[in-house]
Amino acid sequence: MLIPVRCISCGELLADKWEQYKAQIKFKSKKEVLDELGVKNYCCRSIFITSEDLIDQINQYKKQMV
Repeated sequence: MLIPVRCISCGELLADKWEQYKAQIKFKSKKEVLDELGVKNYCCRSIFITSEDLIDQINQYKKQMV
């Protein structure tokens, strides 16, 4: 789904790093990308690693408004 704006555990801002994470993950390992973005806490790293971008799949089933 969508990544939370802030970490649920520590409150660190995460949403501003999501686009960069998605762009760089294609070329580098997840660990390298998270280190470069400055995501240090294990709670924040777990959110990035476990989040999957499903918004395009959800939009396929969106009810059409007439």
